[in-house]
Amino acid sequence: MHKFNALAFALVPAVGLLCGAASTASAAPVKIGVLETLSGPQASSGQAYRAAVRYAIEQINAAGGWNGEPVQLLEYDNQGGPAGAADKLKAAAADGVQLIVQGASSAIGGQITEDIRKYNLRNPGKEMVYLNVGAEALELTGEKCNFHHFRFGGDPQVRTKALVNAMKQANALGTKVYSINQNYSWGQDMEKAIADNAAAGGYQVVEKTLHDVNKVQDFAPYVAKIAASKADSVLTGNWSNDLLLLMKASKSAGLKARFGTVYLDQPGNLANAGDLAVGHFVVQTFNPEAGGAEGERFVNDYKAKTGHVPVFIEPQTVFGMAMVADALKRTKPEGGALNVNAFAKALEATTIKTPMGDMSMRAADHQAQLPMVVSTVTKDAKFKVDDTDMGFKPVKRFSAQEASTPAQASCAMKRPG
Repeated sequence: MHKFNALAFALVPAVGLLCGAASTASAAPVKIGVLETLSGPQASSGQAYRAAVRYAIEQINAAGGWNGEPVQLLEYDNQGGPAGAADKLKAAAADGVQLIVQGASSAIGGQITEDIRKYNLRNPGKEMVYLNVGAEALELTGEKCNFHHFRFGGDPQVRTKALVNAMKQANALGTKVYSINQNYSWGQDMEKAIADNAAAGGYQVVEKTLHDVNKVQDFAPYVAKIAASKADSVLTGNWSNDLLLLMKASKSAGLKARFGTVYLDQPGNLANAGDLAVGHFVVQTFNPEAGGAEGERFVNDYKAKTGHVPVFIEPQTVFGMAMVADALKRTKPEGGALNVNAFAKALEATTIKTPMGDMSMRAADHQAQLPMVVSTVTKDAKFKVDDTDMGFKPVKRFSAQEASTPAQASCAMKRPG
């Protein structure tokens, strides 16, 4: 089991990763492509994923790279849509990229995983792998699961299960919940998960709203509906601009309902919500207070390398890439190059230690089994965010085993022979 080390990843206990005679002129470097939303309204999320991947690749190369060569990072802007992702994936394939990293938007993730599946069928021996660091719609490890897709984030059922459990235990959930989500695969899955957890949480979903993604400029009418419903809590999977504007409208209206969220730790949300954010909840893959001394070391190293502390989806991306690095370390070169199928088989058997606890890959559906922590916004949190006097204080930490939900029956993965 690989021990996470923020300072050098401890990815290569010896430079044995270089595999002896590997530094030959004919050695083919591993090429990793970030295919993210780097422009447009959702660019802040894509840029966060990119920052985390850059950090991780620097750690891999500082530890010796792979096969005597630095790992090469290429970057592609999918411009925030599936069509752009499809075009840029073709460009990445032409550039010889073997591993594609993406996280912002399950709609884009759905396009990438399907395009890679088809590409691999047409190009045996030149396969690509999709390293999914944040697209969390259930279909990606359900009916769309495939051998060349790996998810390192959570999913709506995992996130909601932990969130509801912790909020109920903290007597913060109430009996009336309003569900508001974006109208696409991820948001629809969140709406279902909120309904599915109602019995366990002891609440009634008083109203459900699905809205257009990234098109609503003013959430005041939605906030008015929430207030009229007299909901005790609002549960939402909204992210990027849709959560920022929802927080802004909630502040303007003085909405008293408590929020249970997935992405409240996205930069800007607490600043937008102001003091009304105190008491809101978020389910995270990392909280530095919950991570103890190792968590603090990771935070300090990340800040030293990137200029900011790791927030939002950055930690899960770094931990996912640590799993990738561990699998690379165990994949020997064939003819001086990476056998992508051999790498994928190594990755589906990977377990590492992170500051939050053990993280492993479930071979049945390629869904990472990762710890979760539910935090609440307080003024006595150790780490302040958004230049405010508020931060996220851990309420309940879940081991990977406690956070896990079963693999979906709809996943019928076919493995290469």
